[in-house]
Amino acid sequence: MKAADIIGKNVLVIGSGLSGVGSVRLLNQVGAVPVMLEENTKVTEDDIRAKLHEEDRAKTKIIIGEISDEVLDTIALTVPSPAVPLDAPTVMRIKEKNIPIWSEIELAYNFAKGKVIAITGTNGKTTTTTLVGEIMKAHFADTYVVGNIGVSYAESALLMKEDSVTTGEISSFQLEAVDNFHANVSAILNITPDHLNRHHTMECYAAMKENVTNRQTKDDTCVLNYDNEYTRDFGSRCPAKVVFFSTKEKLQDGFYLDGEEIFLSTAGSSMKVMNIHDMNLVGECNVQNVMAAIAISLAMGVPLATILEVIRTFKAVEHRIEYVATKKGVDYYNDSKGTNPDAAIQGIRAMSKPTILIGGGYDKGSEYDEWIECFGDTVKLLVLIGQTREKIAECAKKHGFTKYVFKDTYEEALEFCTRSAEPGDAVLLSPACASWDMFPNYETRGKRFKEYVNKLSD
Repeated sequence: MKAADIIGKNVLVIGSGLSGVGSVRLLNQVGAVPVMLEENTKVTEDDIRAKLHEEDRAKTKIIIGEISDEVLDTIALTVPSPAVPLDAPTVMRIKEKNIPIWSEIELAYNFAKGKVIAITGTNGKTTTTTLVGEIMKAHFADTYVVGNIGVSYAESALLMKEDSVTTGEISSFQLEAVDNFHANVSAILNITPDHLNRHHTMECYAAMKENVTNRQTKDDTCVLNYDNEYTRDFGSRCPAKVVFFSTKEKLQDGFYLDGEEIFLSTAGSSMKVMNIHDMNLVGECNVQNVMAAIAISLAMGVPLATILEVIRTFKAVEHRIEYVATKKGVDYYNDSKGTNPDAAIQGIRAMSKPTILIGGGYDKGSEYDEWIECFGDTVKLLVLIGQTREKIAECAKKHGFTKYVFKDTYEEALEFCTRSAEPGDAVLLSPACASWDMFPNYETRGKRFKEYVNKLSD
């Protein structure tokens, strides 16, 4: 299906979140006829119209609950929200009727212009995307940062020109339905177990991540993590030119860490790039993110001097191993974006003091063995909350870790941490779980943590 084929046609947008609102805006702008379906019957039509841009409110048909076959038969294209699985009952009905399905990024790409950087991976996406976006801004005149980072790609698409550079944080959900989408430079930072309640198997999850190289050729570049089994293996099958990075191996070709220095090796000849203490980010995970950002930016033609200048001043992304404050000799860190065990492992590895850890939340089908095993001498106490607390406790006991407590509410957990912490300790919010059992998103969870900490007396 081509972009021109939807002009004047009914296009079904499933979900009234950021992605859905952005898709409706683009569809109205290009002359399609958006029909928004919100399957959550707790919201009203007025609630949804209030989310839409003023220009779109009168032009958009809204359906709440279930869509009829009669309406489905008028639909030329479906754009589901990233939160809507492609095996959901409504989507299965759409597939049976052979109605094409595009993700929001596919819809946006078909109308956007300029060059595209697409960054995916289980962990590190937001930090790397934000950093790359800042580097692009320092070199190119017209830049955008979109996607899973909280900015609708579709809403920005028609603003882009031939010389625009768009950096996108792209999730596996957004890569489930792409066809024409084509990144000039892509990156898969890592692939570790996550969202298995959605993708069911690691093979399926990895395949969705690999879709970021959709339509790429050897004229394009894909940046891959050599230390990750999945991305290293994908390197031999990747359709684009591959640039690896590693914190564990001295690569013959690619970026690697040797002691405190990052090097770029080409055909075995190495050049020192930077010292890791010249950046404000902490932890091995952020060394990987910085190496990926350098590789992406060089592939886009940005001078190394410009890249390093931005890196030296770049601060940590909010909610990702974010230092909040020191209160009565205790350091508080907000890693609310540690929504899976692998991300939370990076948070623990970044701690250099005895740490009281807040864990638990919504169950995405993850296993917690490696997370518990990495506690070592760092985690002195684990405070468990949310839906997964019993599951995590059983895993902890299996590995001989018994220094955990249950708390029924978030506030009780925070207060307990404050009472239990001693000068020289750290308190780390890095839950290894999503927030949806207690909060609408990880941002709200992190902000509540920061608000609590900042109210503590010095």
